[in-house]
Formats: sequence, structure tokens, C-alpha cells
Amino acid sequence: MDGKLIHIAINGEQYEFLVSTRKINGAIPPEETLATTLRERLNLTGTKIACGEGACGACTVLLNNRAVSSCITLTVECDGKDVVTIEGLQDPVTGELDPIQQAFIDYYAFQCGFCTPGIIMAAKGLFIKNPHPDRKEVEDALSGNMCRCISQYHALDAIMAVSEKLTNEGGIKA
Repeated sequence: MDGKLIHIAINGEQYEFLVSTRKINGAIPPEETLATTLRERLNLTGTKIACGEGACGACTVLLNNRAVSSCITLTVECDGKDVVTIEGLQDPVTGELDPIQQAFIDYYAFQCGFCTPGIIMAAKGLFIKNPHPDRKEVEDALSGNMCRCISQYHALDAIMAVSEKLTNEGGIKA
């Protein structure tokens, strides 16, 4: 693979990247992870890098509406796909936060905030797949996200509040 152009929609904007094994200014090496591309090339720093092994959930983003660990997903694998980061959840027209983001504020579901974007993105992926999860389904969806501050109990409460609200209102938009 040398000199291949890839196209990725990130938070609704189209990006084109050159992937090359040669050192070409601005080119992405084939082994570059999506987390690195997001953080270092696009300055989307809400996606955190912690374990680098896909075990902690801090780097969770949506890839074609499915929660994935961006630290173990190669950027080149995202060609032709849609990526949403924590920065892309806010309504671009109104500036209104996603209901999950607002619930995290309302329920104080964060402490240091490092893990918060990954947890919110994992929850968003769950709501896209299942707009009315029960507490066990939420716990399962967040099982890959670690919080060292022990705020995950507040996160569960916040996500369940969104689930209850969506049950009454009829769903969440992708």
C-alpha cells in the first residue's frame, strides 16, 4: 500500500488522507490508529488514549454507528466509513448537547472527566442499537469502559434516566 487515498466522514465532514509507507509530508502511515489521527491530525482531543490496547474504553468513538476502540482501529480501515467523536454529538445547528451529554451534567456523572467521552460514546452506540435498554444492558455496554474515579455509578444513573426519557419520547436520533 503506497500512496492510497482514503475518505472518511468525521463528525459529518469529509476528510481525505493519503496513506503511504514512504515518508511523505502529511501522509498517514498504514499502522496509524484512528485515535492518533483524530487527536494529532484533526485536534479532536475528546477521544482519549490511555491503555492503547482497547481495554479501557477511553478512546471509544462511533464507527458506522457502532462503538469501537479507536486506539486499536487503523485509520486505513475507516476508508468510506462514518466516524463520530464526542465533539460530533452536539447539534451543529442549535448547539444543544446530546441527551446523554446533558444527562451526564444533570447527574454529575463525571469526576476528572478523562473517561467521560468514551463512556458517553459507548452509551450512544447502545442507544442507536437499542433505544430502550434496561440497566443490565447498559452495564454490559459499558463493561469495556473503566473509570478510576468511581463515577460509573452516576453514569449508569444518567444513562438510565436517558433511557426512561427516550421510552417516553420515542427514541434517540443517530
